[in-house]
Amino acid sequence: MPSALRRALPNAITVGRLVLAATFFVMADRIDRTAPDVETTGFVAGILFAIAAATDVLDGYLARRWKVVSVFGRLMDPLVDKVLVLGGFIYLASPAFAPLDSPPMQGSGIAAWMVVVILVREFLVTGLRSYAEARGIAFGADWGGKIKMVVQSFCIPWCVFAATRTDPADGTLLLRDIAIWTTMAATILSAVSYVLRAMKLPIDAADGAAA
Repeated sequence: MPSALRRALPNAITVGRLVLAATFFVMADRIDRTAPDVETTGFVAGILFAIAAATDVLDGYLARRWKVVSVFGRLMDPLVDKVLVLGGFIYLASPAFAPLDSPPMQGSGIAAWMVVVILVREFLVTGLRSYAEARGIAFGADWGGKIKMVVQSFCIPWCVFAATRTDPADGTLLLRDIAIWTTMAATILSAVSYVLRAMKLPIDAADGAAA
């Protein structure tokens, strides 16, 4: 494969993920849970999100394998991930995905406070990473962060699927709840992991003076 294409392809996948995220948001915004085709629409929206999330693994893998990691990729990849995941949870916590009486439908199961926890974690980690890398210290994602992303990437499409079923099976709702609480646990634990890593960073003279 030509070197120019190798340099461009991972970044193109990242941009493609942003386009898929935007398409998912448009579909989520237009879901009418009283419409007769809501189950099909919900299924397609969930699959679209899953495809977008799966590309997160592909672009990073190709960039590292071909040794074409770029500044654009380092900046855009986590940004697009946050847009995709945070946007998904915000939509799921909105009234559009609340329980319905007619037709009888379960909600997404995502509460507003859960979104707040996820947002706080992202702001915290972004701040710690910016602080470390501004001092020339590598502070990339650890396994806790990667596991968190995988769990969240399953949780969102499954919650969309469950919320758009007119008669969801007990197993569907049980798996939804397991996914939600596993996501919350992974989110909190990964935040703790980053804080512990940050506490081990050396303190320079400027930090000491500011304190």
